[in-house]
Parts: sequence; C-alpha cells; structure tokens
Amino acid sequence: MSTLEIEKLRIVYGKYVAVDGLDLTIPHGQLVSLLGPSGSGKTSVLRAIGGYLPPTSGTIKVNGRDITRDPPQVRDMGMVFQNFLLFPHMSVLDNVEFGLRMRQVSRAERRRRAMETLDMVRMSAFAARLPFQLSGGQQQRVALARALVIRPAILLMDEPMGALDAKLRAEAQEEIRAVQKEVGVTAILVTHDQQEAMAMSDRIVVMRDGAILEEGEPGRLYREPRTAFTAEFLGTTTLLPVEVLGGEGGRCRVRHSTSKHEFLATGDLRAGEAASVSLRPEEILCSHEATADSIAGRVTKRMFYGVNTFLRVETSEAGSLLALEAPGAVMGEGTGVHVSWRSEGARVLPRDPS
Repeated sequence: MSTLEIEKLRIVYGKYVAVDGLDLTIPHGQLVSLLGPSGSGKTSVLRAIGGYLPPTSGTIKVNGRDITRDPPQVRDMGMVFQNFLLFPHMSVLDNVEFGLRMRQVSRAERRRRAMETLDMVRMSAFAARLPFQLSGGQQQRVALARALVIRPAILLMDEPMGALDAKLRAEAQEEIRAVQKEVGVTAILVTHDQQEAMAMSDRIVVMRDGAILEEGEPGRLYREPRTAFTAEFLGTTTLLPVEVLGGEGGRCRVRHSTSKHEFLATGDLRAGEAASVSLRPEEILCSHEATADSIAGRVTKRMFYGVNTFLRVETSEAGSLLALEAPGAVMGEGTGVHVSWRSEGARVLPRDPS
C-alpha cells in the first residue's frame, strides 16, 4: 500500500495555468476521485502523477520518496485509459503480460501472474482472444488487469468507463471498486460523472479552474456542501438567490432576492451577505394541502426516470423548483400544489462569484 503526497503542484501551458498550487494527500488503500468540469485541471494532475506531464513546479511523493522528475517507467504506476489502448495484434494474455515483459520478469512468472490477474477480473477464459473479439466491457477488464498485474504502488484511471454504455458502465464501476478493495491498491479516478464518483470513491476532490474547491467523503459533500458550485455539480439541486437576515446556532433566516419570501435555512453566514440556498429535490414536499409554511405553486413538467419521478414546480415566492414526487402521489402537469421544506434540508451557501 502507498501514500501519495502532492505539494504546491503547478502546471502551465504557455500562458494558460492548468493547475495552480494544488496540495493533496491520498492515504494508502483509498480510492479518490478527481471530479470537475472540462478544463478544471483533473487530467493534468493525473498525467503529472503518472510522469506523462512534467509539472512547472511543485513536488509529487510516494511513501515519502520524491518522484516528481522520475520517468513513467520507474514510477511503479498502473494506468487505465478511457479508450483502453490494448495492443490489437496481441492476445489478451500477451496484453496483460506486456508490463511484466518490459520489467524482464521470467516467462513462467509473468504467465502465472497474468493468469492470476485475469482470474481476478473474470477474464481468464478469454486469454487467447484478440481485443477486437471482446466487448467494450471485456476490453475494460483486460485494461484493468494489465494495470494491476505489475502490482503498482498507485492505480491511475482516466475516465475508464467513458467508452461504455450505461449498463456496462454501472457494472464496471462495481467491478473496479471490488477489485481495488481486494488488492488494496491506492487509486485515483478522473471523472466528470458525479454519480460515478459518488458510487466508487472513499473521497471526492472537487476541482475548478486548476484548484481544489472542496474535498470530502461523498455523503458529506452531497448532504453538506460548503460551496454553491459543489452543491450544483454534485447531484441535482435548486439554487435560490437569497439575502441573509441573521441567525445563530447553525440556522439562518434568509429572504429570497426577488420575491422577498422569508424562511429558515441551515448554515452560518453573516447578516447582509448575498448567498444561495441549495434545495435537493428529495427535501421538497409537494402536497395538495396547504400548511402554515407552504407556498403555492403549479406543476409545469413531470419527468419519469424509472425509480423516481421529478416535478418542475413554478412558484411566485421561490421561482422554479425541482421536486421529487412522493411514492403513490401522482401529480400531473398543470396540477396546483403546495410546496414546503424543512430548514435542515435547505443549506445556505456563499454566493458563487462566477
């Protein structure tokens, strides 16, 4: 098992700053996702860790050893790419053995380790096939086996499920996570898929504009984001523009910027501060009956997604809200409803300057 430490990492392309003074520590055995939109710097960080991109400044250490200027072949890293990059003229077994052959491992030993690793990813029965004879999901497993067979200190994955359809993607997420736990390898996953990051990670690092905006355990980031960007990027939410009127004990009284509707939210911001309130769909209750705290609205769109049905509700006091329809409570488009939420489910966050 290996610990990765990144200190003050800076990567500049010409005049463009891709990564700006990034600090990150990943304890041994964890799977950490670098999550962010295109251009946030996550792939540049991964390439620098792997040795494929020399940083402008900063240090990268594995178990205390500085590897910042080491070439890729001596870094002891396993890499899984989005398009797998299997050698088309080689069999599955030869593909998996390749890294061991480059390390001059004996033929008998590399054959043993390759078959053992193929067993781990349930691909030993396909050892003699060529890559074009495999499905996308099977190619992905072979690519994972090739990365793991060298017993890397760190496993690097750059959008490894990006070429798979939705069903295969879900299966691959589960399989990769299971294998990573079984092997105990420290792993870094680059993705822009929020659900993928939440399903697979011990910790998520949210990046924007070359810097870490926020990091933490997936459940904490989802339930208690510290920035409006994280709340909106990680899952589905409605952001209401508000002004903080005051508060104490972790609760704020806020006023909607447009309608002037006042309500309680969870957070600790100063009075007079411009803010946003994040409301997750599952925190919004739609009912046919009015209550003391409810506001009137009308369902303008009903979206069925199998397990869940979402409602777009237009209100005069809180604008447009996205709510989760309660099981068994069918509310068609055009239905008048009364909307409410608990203060615990409304998080007040600093207004995103961008």
